[in-house]
Amino acid sequence: MTTLNELRLLPWAGPEGKPCYLSTNDPDGYMSRLADNIEAIQLNTAAHLLEAASETFADQGADPIALRRLGHDLAGALRDVLRVAVSRGHLLAADETRRI
Repeated sequence: MTTLNELRLLPWAGPEGKPCYLSTNDPDGYMSRLADNIEAIQLNTAAHLLEAASETFADQGADPIALRRLGHDLAGALRDVLRVAVSRGHLLAADETRRI
């Protein structure tokens, strides 16, 4: 039986916002590559939002509606980046366990 530490947390949520996991021994399989690509997109999006936030927050005349939208987008990006970090942390821990 596969333990939770051996499962990969996928970068998207399932029904009702519940986490989705992948059980595979093939890091080059279709689902693994798909998850890697989506994680890369999420991290890139977060980097672009951070750059936009720095510029927007420096603008004293920034539109309040734009600031609210930016805050919403930043919160979503932070959620995605945290999911990637948790997933990669679990993968590292599972890898270390296999080496022992």
